[in-house]
Amino acid sequence: MSESSAVGAHEQHQYLVDYDRILSKIGEESIDKLVAVMVVELPYLWCDIYRSMTSLQTDICRFTYGTFEYLFDTFPLQVSVNTASVNQKADARLVAVVGKSNPIKRKRDDYRLRGWIGRTEAFFGRRWDKGHFIAHSIGGAVDGIEANVFVQRRDLNRGWSAEGKRFRAMENYCFLNPGTFCFSRPLYTDSSARPAFLEFGVLRSDGKLWVEQFDNR
Repeated sequence: MSESSAVGAHEQHQYLVDYDRILSKIGEESIDKLVAVMVVELPYLWCDIYRSMTSLQTDICRFTYGTFEYLFDTFPLQVSVNTASVNQKADARLVAVVGKSNPIKRKRDDYRLRGWIGRTEAFFGRRWDKGHFIAHSIGGAVDGIEANVFVQRRDLNRGWSAEGKRFRAMENYCFLNPGTFCFSRPLYTDSSARPAFLEFGVLRSDGKLWVEQFDNR
């Protein structure tokens, strides 16, 4: 069974996933079996939900970096040169990322993070950080089109708020338990790449799926 704590407003609820139903369909299986099924089923489900969030055309690509698979909507990038058809406020953005934690030592790519858009406070204000959907400490990185980066509330990213402490606790579980199945899924309420909510899920060693939704407004 999953353990979830929903946070936020009405617009969030229609995009939530009934993970209990998915787990009940799988039945009492080993952790490896649970992971094998969810890795196949969840991306298709998340993509369907994402398409229902937006009235714009989508083109979702899938690529792997390290131990994680990223689902990324590249359509705004493809049509950016066609000003007659593009919504200028639409951003290319992450749909979801899923994989297994891999907390090995690696060279950080903070130089890419610093170069993404520009100085954080100058562009976004003091309430915001450049966050990672998957933390660098568990295998996330800033790579290529910076698919793993988003504008995140500073108190959430740094663990200052009650929500932030829960968020950090989930990341820490993944760090302390290498190979933990986990995922991150943004929920959008407009056409920008800044999620209104962030869903983070961790499959614990006891077979419980720990899912939380965090307010990022």
